[in-house]
Amino acid sequence: MKILLVKLSSLGDVVHGLPVVQDILAALPGAQIDWVVEASFAPVLRLSAGLHRAIPCEIRRWRKSPLAAATRREWRAFRAALQQDAYDAVIDLQGLTKSALVARLARLAPGGKRYALANQTDGSGYEAPTRWLADVALRIAPHVHAVQRSRELAARALGYSASGRPDFGVQGACLPPAPGLAAAREIANRVVFVHGTSRADKEWPFSHWSALGRRLIHAGYQVVLAHGSEKELAKSQAIARLLNEGAPGNALVWPLLPLDTLTREMARCAGVIGVDSGVSHIAVALDMPHVQVYNFDTAWRTGPDEASGRQVSVFARPAPGVDEVWRAWLACLDADNGVPLEPLGAFDLLESGAGSA
Repeated sequence: MKILLVKLSSLGDVVHGLPVVQDILAALPGAQIDWVVEASFAPVLRLSAGLHRAIPCEIRRWRKSPLAAATRREWRAFRAALQQDAYDAVIDLQGLTKSALVARLARLAPGGKRYALANQTDGSGYEAPTRWLADVALRIAPHVHAVQRSRELAARALGYSASGRPDFGVQGACLPPAPGLAAAREIANRVVFVHGTSRADKEWPFSHWSALGRRLIHAGYQVVLAHGSEKELAKSQAIARLLNEGAPGNALVWPLLPLDTLTREMARCAGVIGVDSGVSHIAVALDMPHVQVYNFDTAWRTGPDEASGRQVSVFARPAPGVDEVWRAWLACLDADNGVPLEPLGAFDLLESGAGSA
């Protein structure tokens, strides 16, 4: 059976869709699963166990110059790649006009059908053409986690039941380290800070990152800072300068890494602390010790599955304090090691001004 998934963007949404691949393979062994995605996010899909083909597109860029010769040429190449196979099922996991049009463009095998969402779910984007252009539109309970929404849609389209904890199938830790970066044994004491996000109102204060970094360094960790833009790079460098005062090497700014390399390197670290962003959701997919920081009460929809205790979300307005995030980090570590959480030690009482912010 040949199945096409359509979820083009953004990074977090693509990551949230990854368990669908493992669900399908468990229910339909031998299925060929392809996935249409924005080219910038395709490297993450290439780490997905069992995915046959990631079909990249650049709709975001093409829309800026739709009549340009380069756009027309690239569009023809994309359409040819998309129509290379005839699919028994095409599932639009995104629910937007652009994803519906891509799903409609795909070629069906005899008896094949296109499936889509019939309704919007709480807090998620949705546009009506997704159900008009599909052969079958399926209604999903509106109050649902983003991961479960995709799992349920695919399960109902293909006639199986999606149960149990989601398996993201990301093989970051199984791959060799990227050339020029540290070997696994050299980075096991690193904690990755993911401060970058596409929305300014999701950011965590600079002073909080600095104070948390000092606590981690005191506990024997090295802080590693990731970035995906010039603005995020400048912030990473500023945090690193503060943490390296008097002791160079406490903090390291990673170079700009392709998403597959970033995923592999994160997988070898001790854990991740980050805001609600695509890279933080990669940490969830890797099942690492991870604290996800929320300024809005939306973790029920996009946050980690906290059943294991190894990954937690922390929410407060206008933003969680350093103490809250530090306690959550200790709890993640204890859950990861199977050790009950101990009362806070003496160091937790230090920097009380920053910690209570």
